[in-house]
Order: sequence, then C-alpha cells, then structure tokens
Amino acid sequence: MERRFCARRGGETMFEVTVEDTFSAGHYLRNYRGKCEKPHGHNYRVRVTLSGETLDQAGLLLDFKDLKDVLRPVMNYLDHQMMNELEPFTTINPSAENLAKYFYDETNSRLKQGTNGRVRVKDVTIWETDTTTARYSE
Repeated sequence: MERRFCARRGGETMFEVTVEDTFSAGHYLRNYRGKCEKPHGHNYRVRVTLSGETLDQAGLLLDFKDLKDVLRPVMNYLDHQMMNELEPFTTINPSAENLAKYFYDETNSRLKQGTNGRVRVKDVTIWETDTTTARYSE
C-alpha cells in the first residue's frame, strides 16, 4: 500500500493511493496460435492506483481498507474460475490487457458510487507472471 502526493502539469495538486492484491484463475486465448490457446492458469497480481485532487476530512484520498473493499468483489468474481466462462470474457479474450481494462472499469464504477466522483482510478497493472505485465489507463 502506498500513498503519494504529486504535482500535475499545470501546477494542480494530485494525490494518489495504491493497493495490490492477488488472485488465481484459468483462461485460454481465442484466435491465438501457441501454448496460450490451451486452458492454463496464472497467479495474477493486480495493482490499482487511484487519484484525486482533494482529501476527505481525515486527510485521506481513500482509506486503504475502503479501496480493498471496492476491489475485493472484482477479485472474488474471477478467483479460481475459468475466466472464459464469465462475462465479459465469454466474448473478449481474458488477456492481461483486457483484464487490466476490466479491473479499471469495474473499480472506477464502484468508486464513483462511493465517492461521488472525488476519487478515480488512475491506472491498473496486471502481472500475469513475475516478469510480464499489462497496464491500462485513460
């Protein structure tokens, strides 16, 4: 877990908090030639970084516990599942890139409800292995 303060271009102040968590799941890639076209699994690591311009009354962008609570249902949905059998991965490949976007979208949606838009996802990084990552941001 990490808290950072940084200045954005234009001089505006931006706060960031980051958490990481792990889950295990199986998948296979459609329209792919190679070993990954066959069912296999990974122990994924997910890093979610949030950003915002203002802190709450306690001086926090978002409590780490609250961020973990937002992230947990997204993780639990995929944990120990064959992702190709779950929406939206019945139609899109559960690649690391698509997983990063999925976590970004799901976490952002849940945050908007809980913080009235004060806090948003800055980026999501997915580790498929110890040495391979995919990152998504907007």
